[in-house]
This record gives sequence, structure tokens and C-alpha cells, in this order.
Amino acid sequence: MDLFEYQGKQYFARFGIPVSAGDVTEDVDGAVAIAEKVGYPVVVKAQVQVGGRGKAGGIKLANNADEVREHATNILGMDIKGHVVRRIWIEHASDIAEEYYASFTLDRSAKKHLGMLSAEGGVEIEAVAESNPDAIAKLHIDPAEGLTEEAARKWVEAAKLNPQATDGAVDILLKLYRCYTEGDCDLTEINPLILTPEGKVHALDAKVTLDESASFRHPEWDEFRGLAQMDPREKLAKDKGLQYVGLSGNVGVIANGAGLAMSTCDVVNQVGGAPANFLDIGGGASAEVMANALEVINSDDAVQAIFINIFGGITKGEDVANGIVQALGRVELKAPIVIRLDGTNAEQGREILKEHESDRLISVATMVDAAKKAVELAGGAS
Repeated sequence: MDLFEYQGKQYFARFGIPVSAGDVTEDVDGAVAIAEKVGYPVVVKAQVQVGGRGKAGGIKLANNADEVREHATNILGMDIKGHVVRRIWIEHASDIAEEYYASFTLDRSAKKHLGMLSAEGGVEIEAVAESNPDAIAKLHIDPAEGLTEEAARKWVEAAKLNPQATDGAVDILLKLYRCYTEGDCDLTEINPLILTPEGKVHALDAKVTLDESASFRHPEWDEFRGLAQMDPREKLAKDKGLQYVGLSGNVGVIANGAGLAMSTCDVVNQVGGAPANFLDIGGGASAEVMANALEVINSDDAVQAIFINIFGGITKGEDVANGIVQALGRVELKAPIVIRLDGTNAEQGREILKEHESDRLISVATMVDAAKKAVELAGGAS
């Protein structure tokens, strides 16, 4: 679950991470009242879960009540990359000497937590990684050992932060790691982490993704849920109990198992296409589950072809094939389907599918060939 900036700052504050004084509101009068409370100058910031707010005019400096009123009026209701601004955060403006970047997430391949720290903050970390990868100091942390002050201090030195920022940065990194681990987060990110002219370090922004699987430990998270801006496709999938992540391509992907779903997305990319989603239907492929998956895929107007990639383990191939056929009778599809069926009793399953093949339903034996066909039907390589 992704939090808004203001929610992330509130979450940071629980772990003692210093943030700018401010508050959130949904109306212009509330913005003026907050500005008067925290003191001018203030920054008026659109609260949407997407980057590029500044370039879109969603972040403005105000020196008095009239400017706050003007900026709040213009920003509320603004559309930023498809996200409508319904709330704004008003905070006391900070004097900035330098901007840094800091984050923690999980490196699954290394089976360790990954910290990233850079003296080049205030811009997207992807841009830094592309233009100057050496500017990012990475630190792998064994979850059993945690992050020590000594390791944090060496990490700050490796990132070549201003020596004036060392003590403040170390303190915040230790607290940010606690927020990440004890707070059950998938991601904690500060960009920028700033050094003020007075030598103080604090978080000027907050990006937090909570681990939904840990929600049973956090009844307080319920306060965040009603305000989340969820992708309509993801909301439909969640309502149907499916593991779904929306992407920006045009090849819909359905697979049984998270690993296979990720591999399927990779193969679509490798053959020149672009997956429209990650969708894991789990271990089975019953008619109901498949129909739900197809309904979710069908809700995405960008999808030009659907790639169903099923490997039968305990689930038998003929049961999978019958489930797909029955599901097709329940859902009116907008896009053609390519099916790759392998594993237990795959031959029997393919025979069943063969009886229903057409230019809108194509069975292909191998994963790569099926991906190529789906990409071709979607309009060719991107």
C-alpha cells in the first residue's frame, strides 16, 4: 500500500525522523489556516501518488496568505498524470544547502535489505543511476544483524556526503531503517534528504510503501486505506482475490504462480513487446478464477493481445484447458488470446484447446513462441 507524502511524513515522525512542520487539508481556507500556524514562507504541495508534481505546477512557494490562497485554488482539482489532486500539504519552507537521497528496500536476489544513499538528491534516482551510477552508495544489510551505527557512518562516508551532514544523516538512516523494518515497509525513501545552512539534516519528502501482508499487525493502517488512489484495474483484481500489478504495455499476462508470471513478463519484453500487467492466478486455473482474470485483463483498454501461460503441476492440463474454455463462455473479450500450456497432462489439455482454436484463440507449445505470437497480435515489437 503506497502512502501519500503527508502520510509518509506522519509515519516517519513515529520513528523520530525529523520532517518539516505542516499539515494536510482539502480546502483553500484550511490551507491558509495551516500556513498561518506553521509560519511563512510555506510550500503548497499537491498530494498525489505520482512523480513530476513540481514540473506539473503542483508544488508552489507562498510568502503570504494571498499567495497560499492562489496556489491552493490552482492546485486543488489539478490533474497530474491522471491523478486528481484532492488534498494539499502545507509546510514551512526550508532553507536548503544540499540535497541527498536515501532509501531502504528488499533485494530479493541477495536475500538482504538494500540501502541506497547518494549525495545527488532532489532528482529521480533512476536518472542518477543512468548518468552517474558511482554516485549511489549501496549497502546490503543482513536482516539478522541489522544496521549498526558504525556501518551507517561508513556508508555516509562512502556516499561522500558533506562532513557537516554526517552525524545528522547517520541518525536519520538508523531511524529510517527502523521505520522500514519495524514499520513493516516494502520501501522507505527520502528524496530529498536535506542539509540546511545551519547544518541540520531532515526529510523534505517521504515515500513509503507498506507491506500489505503485515497488515494484521497494524490495525492503525486502516486510517490510510480509504484515501489510497488505487489503479482501477488493481482494485478490480483485489476484489476478485487476484495478485495483479498494472503496467504500461499492451500484452495482457496471466500465469499461475508469481515466478512464472514474472518470467512471462520478462519473455514478452525479450521478444520486443511490453506487458500490460503482472497477474498471478495462483496454483489452480478453474473456470471461475480464469474468468475473473480475463475480466480484469479485459478492463484495460490498452490490451491488444492476451498471453495465458500455465504450467500444470498438481493441477492437470485437461482441467486447466476446460477451465479456460468455460471462462471464455463467460467473458466477452476485446483481444485475441495466445495460450501456452505445459506440465502435467499438457497434451490432453492442448487437445481440448485445439477443438476451440480460431484466429482469436491460439495454442502455442513453447513459452517463447507464444510470447512472440502475442506480441505480433498486439501490433508487433515496440
